[in-house]
Amino acid sequence: MRSRQIGATLLSAAALVGSLAACGGGEATTVLQKATNDKKLTIGVKYDQPGMGLKKPDGTVEGFDVDVAKYIAKELGVEESGITWKEARSANRETFLQQGQVDLIVATYSITEARKPKVTFAGPFYVAHQDTLVRADDTSITSLDSLKGKRICQVTGSNSWKNIAEGTNLQSKKIDVTLVAAGAYDECITKLKGDALDAVTTDDMILAGYAKREGSSLKVTGAPFTDEKYGVGLKKGDKETCEAVNKAITKMYSDGTIKTLFDKHFSGTGLNFTATAAPPAEGCA
Repeated sequence: MRSRQIGATLLSAAALVGSLAACGGGEATTVLQKATNDKKLTIGVKYDQPGMGLKKPDGTVEGFDVDVAKYIAKELGVEESGITWKEARSANRETFLQQGQVDLIVATYSITEARKPKVTFAGPFYVAHQDTLVRADDTSITSLDSLKGKRICQVTGSNSWKNIAEGTNLQSKKIDVTLVAAGAYDECITKLKGDALDAVTTDDMILAGYAKREGSSLKVTGAPFTDEKYGVGLKKGDKETCEAVNKAITKMYSDGTIKTLFDKHFSGTGLNFTATAAPPAEGCA
């Protein structure tokens, strides 16, 4: 009789544990569940891109991507005080997501077909366009075609150089250029100013941030040749969080926050906010 009582007690305990897990007491399996349960998130952003993601001397980070990330986190239930920021370079973004080192990445992360097998993308939350940054006294580079024979920066992990050298641009033109390797865009700017290359070509928002920081020494040519759909990177398969982030992006446009953030970081750079609604979502594959 005693063994039966013990068995019944164990079964009841197992049922209670199962019930608690079903009610949210178990380990979170999606970023949305983690945000709901822990009120904390680790978010990957750039640390070296003025206007987009920049780490300041006091250790805080600022920029358009950073503010977008804060808005999305709050919509998921996490206040700014619950965010841990982590530097996400172009070369390590997929690895960080796969290894769980970050929960979200908002770091000038263009949605591409090549990245989709490795990353689930929410968004896009903004569509930028690739352009070119040159020294202010350079009049030889005014268009995609005029990059022929020039030295351009090749940042590890970025696809920007491919859009020129491999022809994945709106004009489908392959331009014969010389690639100069760099680990990050800040290194590109140093090389450009030091005459170690002729042009830095990537998204216009990134270039505008650098041009604003450097003052009159550099200029953006104003001849865009791609569409860059900025997405929010998630670990592959996290459809639940992706759908929640897409709702947050839609709200960010409908309540006017996205334009406020754009104007905050890019007013006076020559870039204009023209979107009237959130870009169509790519789908949470």
